[in-house]
Parts: sequence; structure tokens; C-alpha cells
Amino acid sequence: MSVAVSEELFAPVGREVELCYQTFGTPDGEPLLLVMGLGGPMTWWESELCELLVERGFHVIRFDNRDCGRSSRMVGRVTRTTLARAFAGRRVRAPYALTDMADDGFGLLDHLGLESAHVCGVSMGGMIAQTMAIARPGRVRSLTSIMSTTGKRTVGWQHPSLLPNLLGHAAGREGYIEASLRTWKIIGSPAYPVTEERIRADAAATYDRGVSASGTMRQMMAILTQPNRAPRLRALTTPALVVHGLADRMVHVSGGRATAAAIPGAELLLIDGMGHDLPPALHETFADGIRRTADRAR
Repeated sequence: MSVAVSEELFAPVGREVELCYQTFGTPDGEPLLLVMGLGGPMTWWESELCELLVERGFHVIRFDNRDCGRSSRMVGRVTRTTLARAFAGRRVRAPYALTDMADDGFGLLDHLGLESAHVCGVSMGGMIAQTMAIARPGRVRSLTSIMSTTGKRTVGWQHPSLLPNLLGHAAGREGYIEASLRTWKIIGSPAYPVTEERIRADAAATYDRGVSASGTMRQMMAILTQPNRAPRLRALTTPALVVHGLADRMVHVSGGRATAAAIPGAELLLIDGMGHDLPPALHETFADGIRRTADRAR
């Protein structure tokens, strides 16, 4: 099956934000917005997965979040000290919030002339997707939240070994590749390993697409200052799927369990040996789950 793929396009979604996006399939498919996580460009939604989703009847839209890839860079300096204060739960001023990133998603739908869409997010993208469903439930047909959490501080915590990597700064292309390799050795799926060659190639492609250390810090601040969404998630009537790996070290599985417990009628899919990535061996599982959840919205 040959899948139609657009060139990379740009959408103004606010006075200061322009998002780079790309579509797979044709507009007669059901719109599906894919939202990536911290520091991750839209290409982390691999083309093979997007094509599987097209085969299941979707018109797939992937995009670079603000401060990532080829989308707009924002302003506002975030220091390690400020991040540490936020991590400790102290009050700090963030350059923007997850609600702003959710508005970016709605702005992209507006640009495409879409009143509503199925929304699937990974990690930070799951937090954004949840925020979209809370803010404008009529525009989110179904919600899939993968390896994410509710924002409650007592669930979904990170393994301590990740903190140096999250707060570190890699200089240059080779430094970024080496840092990515170190991180993936910690967060990758032990039951679905990816070769070092593949990790290096993906990291090089990500760097060449455009990375921003300051942008990632701003995104991280939005994560650290997010509210606990659980009380508002309990009011959702949106069909929802929550996917989480039992070997996730970036966002503990308690985050996924709490998300599913908060959303009435949500399906919880826990996967043995899955870490904090989207291994190709599980692409069919993800695609089937998103389709199954979208069918519940009919």
C-alpha cells in the first residue's frame, strides 16, 4: 500500500508560534494528531508507525512542538537552579505552560480546518493530549496517552540515574549523539532493544533537524510546573487508552496507572519489557490500540 506523505509545512498558530508539521494519508481519513514528548521532533513518530495508522483509516498529522525541531523557538531563560527549585515543588515562573502547548495543538487543527481529531501523545505529549481533552473535550474525539502521567507528584517519577542526563548539556553534534546513547541505554525497552547504530543514526538526524538546549529546558519547566490533572480527568467522557511500559525509568508506571484510574472507562494497557520509547516491534500494538480507542468514539 502506497501512503501519501506531504512535504513539511508550516502553520502559524499564534502571534509568536509557527509549527512545522507533516501529514500521512488523505483528508478523507479520520484525523489523528500525534504529539511528541520532551525535546523530541515529529520524526520520533516513525514513518512506519504513521503508515500503519493510515492503513487503519487515519489521516495522520505529526508536528514539532514549540521549542523543538523546525518549529518556533520561544523566549525566556531557564537555569538549572530554577529547574531544581521547580523539581523541589517551589514556586517559580515558567516561560509557558502545558496549556499553551495544548493551544498550539488546537491552533494546528484550526489551520487544517479540523473541528476535532483523535489525539495521541507520548510522555510530555501525553500530558499535552490530556490537557487538550480537559480544555476542549468536544474537539478531542478520543485520547491515547502513552508512557505519561497526571501531573501528580507522587506518581510517574523518574529514576534517579536519569537526573544527570536531564540536566546535562551536550555540546555539538557528537556530544548530542553520545548523550542520546547514554540516555537510551537507561530508558530504552529491555525486551525490545535497538542497536547502537540505530540510536546514533536517529540522534544525528534529530540534531541535524534542529535541537535547542534552552528550548528543552523551557519544555521541562512546563512539565515541572504542571498541575495535577486527575480531578479534571475524572470528568472526561472521551474514550481513552493509556499505554505504559512496566520497565519505564523515565516515567514510572504509577503515572500510567493513575491516568487510567482517573479517566472513567479508560483502557489500561501495560506492556512487559517496554521502557520509555516506541520500539518498532510494538508499532502494530500501538496502531491497533489507537484504532480500537477511536472506534469507541463512533
